[in-house]
Amino acid sequence: MKPTRMLLLCVVFTASTAAHAEIYKRVDKEGRVTYSSEPLKGAQKLKLEPLPTMPPPRAAAKERNREVGSEESAFPRVDNATQKRRDDKRLRILEDEMASERQALEDARTQLKVAEDTPQIYTGADGKTYRNMAKYEESVQAAQENVRMHENNLRAIQTEIDNLK
Repeated sequence: MKPTRMLLLCVVFTASTAAHAEIYKRVDKEGRVTYSSEPLKGAQKLKLEPLPTMPPPRAAAKERNREVGSEESAFPRVDNATQKRRDDKRLRILEDEMASERQALEDARTQLKVAEDTPQIYTGADGKTYRNMAKYEESVQAAQENVRMHENNLRAIQTEIDNLK
């Protein structure tokens, strides 16, 4: 074997062993944990399992494509007419959802109006009538949150419809 190859081989083996460091863990009297690659007084050497590795997703996909034949054959394709039918069906579903969400928003706004117009009252032990402001505010706040939720749903559905067109 040539001396340069032998030297190169020695350097590679030396570098690979240097890359693997020992890890030590020490817990002091106050409970603080210290990790180190240098041995410390009272430290224990940790036995760590090697980390699992896997190829990155793109490399794995390229490898599968090489096995199949070509990148294009590994990816399912749909003709334009089929995709148009799927998009039209999705648009109809989204429009149906939009209509039902609009109705739910109208109902929520009606419930909010009722909650705002209905004072929460109770009769005390002395026979007098009192307003329960905490209960009133709680019911109004719940109704307002319901309205906000339906408004957000409408915006999200509209965004989906816009992205589809």
